[in-house]
Amino acid sequence: MPEITHTAIGWTRIGAWPIGFRPLHHRIRVGAGESAFQSLAQGILSFELHRLAGLRVIAAPQAAVGGTVTVGFGIGNLRLNAPCEVVWIDELSGTPARHDDGVVRAGFAYATLPGHPESGEESFVAEMDSEGVVFFDLRAYSRHGGWLYRAGAPVARSCQELVTRRYLAAAHRLAGGSHGPKRPSS
Repeated sequence: MPEITHTAIGWTRIGAWPIGFRPLHHRIRVGAGESAFQSLAQGILSFELHRLAGLRVIAAPQAAVGGTVTVGFGIGNLRLNAPCEVVWIDELSGTPARHDDGVVRAGFAYATLPGHPESGEESFVAEMDSEGVVFFDLRAYSRHGGWLYRAGAPVARSCQELVTRRYLAAAHRLAGGSHGPKRPSS
């Protein structure tokens, strides 16, 4: 199995960003109640969030630590494939347990493998607070994976921003909300 392209594995879980990587963090309210949380969590864990964001996904039906995921961005022969490995997961199992902070969480993170245009990690998490408000939390850190992507940095950054907006809108749809905000909040 190919090795992850960086050594800061699992840092999105604690919200830390390694030096030399560009951080990204969006936490948006997407709904309220157990049903909204369950729909969003299942959509994340089954990669439906990615599909609704317009990405092609090659993966097992559910995220699992050690599992590989290849997401494809683009059309036909102009599709850029991005291989990753799931590095941590908060799973749904019956009634999710509340964490010490009173928040219920479900989601996962994957880290980049060789062939990915970036080097880094990205996490996708559904959260429900003690009041029943449901949030989508997206965290990532990355740097360009090679000289070609560094040379095309403005295009690569624009693609990342586009996919991020699509993830945020997809989270709203999964939680039963609208298409989401026009501008993502940080």
